Amino acid sequence: MNPISADGAGAVARLVQAAQAALARGVMIEAERAYAAVLDIEPAHAEALAFVAARALASGRAGDALSLYARLVAAQPGDVTALTGLGQAQLTSGQFAEASASLSAALALAPDAFVARFHLAQTLERSGDAHGALVHYFRAISEAQGSGRWLNDATTHPSLRAPLQRAMAYVDKGRLALYDQVLEPLRQRFGTSELARVEQCLRIYLHLQPPPYQDARQRPTFLYFPGLPTAPYLPKAAMRWLDRLEASTSVIREEMLRVLDEQRGFEPFLRFHKTEEARNYLTGKDGTGHWNAYFFYRHGERYADNSEQCPRTFAALEAAPLLRIREHAPEICFSLLTPGSHILPHRGVTNTRTVVHLPLLVPADCALNVGGELHAWREGEAVAFDDTYEHEAWNRSEHNRVIVLMDAWNPHLTDAERLAIGDLVIAIGEFGKAAGQELNLA
Repeated sequence: MNPISADGAGAVARLVQAAQAALARGVMIEAERAYAAVLDIEPAHAEALAFVAARALASGRAGDALSLYARLVAAQPGDVTALTGLGQAQLTSGQFAEASASLSAALALAPDAFVARFHLAQTLERSGDAHGALVHYFRAISEAQGSGRWLNDATTHPSLRAPLQRAMAYVDKGRLALYDQVLEPLRQRFGTSELARVEQCLRIYLHLQPPPYQDARQRPTFLYFPGLPTAPYLPKAAMRWLDRLEASTSVIREEMLRVLDEQRGFEPFLRFHKTEEARNYLTGKDGTGHWNAYFFYRHGERYADNSEQCPRTFAALEAAPLLRIREHAPEICFSLLTPGSHILPHRGVTNTRTVVHLPLLVPADCALNVGGELHAWREGEAVAFDDTYEHEAWNRSEHNRVIVLMDAWNPHLTDAERLAIGDLVIAIGEFGKAAGQELNLA
């Protein structure tokens, strides 16, 4: 392409200035004419191409938009907006394979480009990939709303309002069908009535019905299961296996003291990317506090070396009715809270699990607060609580506090409900992973 002359460059500059002035006055037709005149002189002018192509697409001239966006992408191959526009024009023209390629290229450059992802979802839906469309609609909407967009008409471009409402309905229907399908084999096995509470739990999770909270203090951050007895602490009579666990306290403590003395295998219970994140969760003498763990299971994965170092502890733990969900649970460790550390108030993810503490080393001035009800640990005496109540723990002494921390099923769930919740959580986790959202049940 030959370079334009000095006179041509001057004319382009004047036309661009005129177009921008027209835009400032809101006269779109005049701006489009000026930019079109720019393209007559300089066919690859990016600003003019972008505007005229967008106007062509908005006015339904898909063929013109396709040609203009193709020229823009050729001029600026790494431009996300250009690739998105090209993909949208290809979609409008029924070129689904080409649209998918253009929109995927835009997302490869900018994974958080939710408009491109939304149009990719439309492309997948129209080309027959219902699950792919569901995943990308869900992710696009989630990311947009996380950025303060698509929350209402005021935060949604007029051209997207109707398609967005339709997409939201598509997501609601699709996710319900996806998870309902997960439950079907268990319905066949146990009968529909045995899963009635699970189906209500699913509808609550999908925001299709409000949660019937029995206690205003209880607020799971992920999954609320209706119809379970509600209290910050669970009575030991409901969990008789705790007697066996308590009987193992001495051998568990002995193995804990050995690994603690060796200073091997402990790691931070939670990892933070920034210091200020830690301060929102932990405080202590050095400003952040220290909560360390010697894991036997983490996100459902067994720590083989640690388990082999503490064989009698591991055997005692394995005898308990642990909450087992592939890639998610259980979470079991020696939990060490250093002197002066305070785990700040927070809430757990679901009332389908019960958190159990078996205290091993408890100096003075250490306590657990669940739902505003204080509990002072006593060595060898297990305590079980519902961590979906706001809870906190502190060590105000000059010595380490160490407990066994473990996940168990809520004892008021039936066997069928436990199987169903496990299958649902796995399915929710897999869908979330596909949609770029990791499910963390820690």
